[in-house]
Amino acid sequence: MRVSSSVCLWWALPMLQPCCCSTSTPLKHQPLFSFNTTWQLLGPFQIGTREATWGADPLEVDGGFRNLEYDQAATFRSSLPTNGTAHWNITTADTSSDALSANASLSISYSNVDWDFLKTVYGWASVQYQAWARGELTISGNETQHIILYTDAVLEYWIDDEHSFGGDFYTYRNAPPVLHLDPGHHRIDLRLVRDVRAFGGILEPSIDMVVGVEQVSGSLDLAKPGILLSDVIDGKLATPHGSVTLRNSGTHDIEITGIRAANVSTNVSTPFPLIGLDTERQMLVARDADDLMSEQITVNTVEDTHGTGIVIVAGQTKPIAFNVTLPSHNASSIAYNITYKIVDSNHRASLEVTQDLKHTSAYKPHKVTFMHPGGIVSYAMLRPPAKNATCHHKHSKLPVFLDLHGAGLEADSSMVTEALDPISDLCAWTVYPTGVTPWSGDDWHNWGFADVEAAIEAIPDWIQHGDWSGPDVDTNRWIVSGHSNGGQGTWYALTHRPDKVLAAIPISGYSSIQKYVPYELWQPVDPKRMSVISASLNSYRHEMLMPNARGIPIQQQHGEVDDNVPAYHSRFLAQKLQLAGAKPSYNEVPGQNHWWDGVMTTPELVEFYYRQTASKEKLPRELDEFDIVVGDPGDMGSKGGVKVRQLEDPGQYGKVHVRGRTVKTSNILSIEFGPPFWKGAVVLDGQTLEFAMDTASSDTPVNIRLSDNTWIVEAKSAVENSLFRRGRQLGAMTAVLRTHGPLIIKHPGTVNTSNLALQVSRNLYQYFHADTVISASTARATSASGTSNVIVLVLGDGLEDVIADFPISASASGISLRDSRGREQQYDTARGAAWLQPLGGERLELVLWGADDEGLRQAARLVPMLTGVGQPDFVVLGEEAKWKGVEGVLAMGFFDSQWQVTVSSFVS
Repeated sequence: MRVSSSVCLWWALPMLQPCCCSTSTPLKHQPLFSFNTTWQLLGPFQIGTREATWGADPLEVDGGFRNLEYDQAATFRSSLPTNGTAHWNITTADTSSDALSANASLSISYSNVDWDFLKTVYGWASVQYQAWARGELTISGNETQHIILYTDAVLEYWIDDEHSFGGDFYTYRNAPPVLHLDPGHHRIDLRLVRDVRAFGGILEPSIDMVVGVEQVSGSLDLAKPGILLSDVIDGKLATPHGSVTLRNSGTHDIEITGIRAANVSTNVSTPFPLIGLDTERQMLVARDADDLMSEQITVNTVEDTHGTGIVIVAGQTKPIAFNVTLPSHNASSIAYNITYKIVDSNHRASLEVTQDLKHTSAYKPHKVTFMHPGGIVSYAMLRPPAKNATCHHKHSKLPVFLDLHGAGLEADSSMVTEALDPISDLCAWTVYPTGVTPWSGDDWHNWGFADVEAAIEAIPDWIQHGDWSGPDVDTNRWIVSGHSNGGQGTWYALTHRPDKVLAAIPISGYSSIQKYVPYELWQPVDPKRMSVISASLNSYRHEMLMPNARGIPIQQQHGEVDDNVPAYHSRFLAQKLQLAGAKPSYNEVPGQNHWWDGVMTTPELVEFYYRQTASKEKLPRELDEFDIVVGDPGDMGSKGGVKVRQLEDPGQYGKVHVRGRTVKTSNILSIEFGPPFWKGAVVLDGQTLEFAMDTASSDTPVNIRLSDNTWIVEAKSAVENSLFRRGRQLGAMTAVLRTHGPLIIKHPGTVNTSNLALQVSRNLYQYFHADTVISASTARATSASGTSNVIVLVLGDGLEDVIADFPISASASGISLRDSRGREQQYDTARGAAWLQPLGGERLELVLWGADDEGLRQAARLVPMLTGVGQPDFVVLGEEAKWKGVEGVLAMGFFDSQWQVTVSSFVS
């Protein structure tokens, strides 16, 4: 192990005592908060790409790192270091403290591993590893302290005897946990996981992390300073939606009773006037979780029968959305008062939040806000067509030009918004979406791409709100560009929304996470189990989806010596496009790396931009012959007017080949024909289907389902009222993110389940900025009017309102599962489980089950958080998953259209 510039590492310290026996300065002479400088390390151990969610911690076979004490003579088997053994070691942290905070930073690297040789064999997968670090936080004084804990680049940790999974892998600092610690010494155990996508694959494979604490009020705090709101154009907000993020840092639940403009007589207004609220009265901010409607997903709605507003449970971080109005045209800032009270108390308090305003021109990139389907306020940067743009006609509808940013960037950064300045006169509406977070939520896939589409749909509102008199927008014509992770997002857009993509410009983008950093070094796994993981990611393996791009003009670009996303990815996809019958243009820039000034405006790209914005090609395209490949119909739009609605087995790709009026399918259960495809008879898998003349002449799509090996036309009402799995319910476990409104988290109300519910909420906000409603109830949401998806935590036989004939059931004795052959499998050794099940209105419920608190903690790890993990529709976890990872899973797989276990599932 080597000494780096920021730490000192020794192989042994003979006299070192375990952390729990502190030899630090007496508390009365210390700062209020302080970290010790000496930390104990144990590692390195092998870990695969995004494998840690599944467990895969070799120390768990002996009870876990938390049950080990420092022993310089102890050795642990590991596949990475010389001689195959890992040891305890010591490092010195850089620490600092002030009156209200403290932090410790570590930079960990291992010189007893031949990284260069491993990399020649296994590539970037080999410079990913895991280790554990143990330190100590000291609280001085005589009182319990309310603090928040920052865990930059950490995925999992223990504070004393309290475990938490999720951490802050990307150093967002969105939702640090709230701790209430007594004076004394508190042990901190950190699981460190090196990830190439987060840390890089070229430089020395170190792990650089920070752990920090900060004192908080013990009541309601602003989790982020200021208000998220749009820029000001000609004295008016570009869009009216605003949001504040609040944290309950106390020990009691807090109810938000209203939001009022400070020193202004009028109250905030509702974003949804159709609710019929009286804007002259103080607005309440939410209804009961079971009654949340799409119109009630933000704020300012009427009181429910219990008379409650929005409730922020103790420790929760929550975004609150509201409409903002300016006190005057020339205002330089705004202020709002948030009134609140402790639940079941009458005493009210208030919290003021202020925000400086940015006045700018409508023709410059400026911030606009809008509602994400998940019930939060998001933003994008918008640049309307320039005054000097020489478009065909000032009243014609212009396409949307999307520029998707790379990982770690905000859409409002100058690096993003100024990259296209040399072509500001494009005849297009340029949109720079955020994807909600700097990592675009989930790499521009599910949550992140919903944000893209919401940003596009916000443009007509901007036009109406701003009295725009320039060219209109066609929200169904997209020119999609993006760099790095945004280049990958471009591949996602053109393969999943081909009928809306006029042209695409993927720049320095990777093909898929499996190709970016291979999964080679996961723990050994039964091939059937691994096939389920792989199938769960089918919708994101763009190399498999290239037939969907046929007919779309594509201009690729990549730096020749890119050491962040190797040029191989673009070369590989250019080849796959050609094999699929597409004709892309490929520009590899000699001598250039991943990013350089002008990367977005090279001559080849500029010429393509202007040519495509001037294109009059009709969308959807009328193609004589084309193919469609579908991994998840819930993610997939139409191509050529043909849309796959359901697969026979979601564990494998569905394919459609169209030639003239003849259609051949593979693994397709339900398909939709819309314009411009059908104009009368269609031959589908050898069966001739005739459409009524009134149907064929309308724009209403025709739904066709395979029933007893015969294709039949379904009425629209039959589709909407069917019990089949459809729409937002389709896909693997990440489908729960397709919620319309805040995710509702339910739990039995015990201390441990309350803490786990809070962890789930915290992770969803940390990684997606998602809003959640936490409720101490496990009753199923039966209201037909709800739109939110639900996550329910249950122990033993605590699952209420069991669905009749559902293939998975839970009891105090374990999990029972009915496989694809109708055989009942009983898993008495199951420790935890997670599965999707249906709710009305295309909603989903994600059940997290544990045989006990420890088993539930295992199951809660599977709530979608990081991309590439590969959670399928259901998972049954055994004890061995803690150290074996996926090999310790007892059963996992998919549900078909009737919510039955598929043949492609793994059932032991």
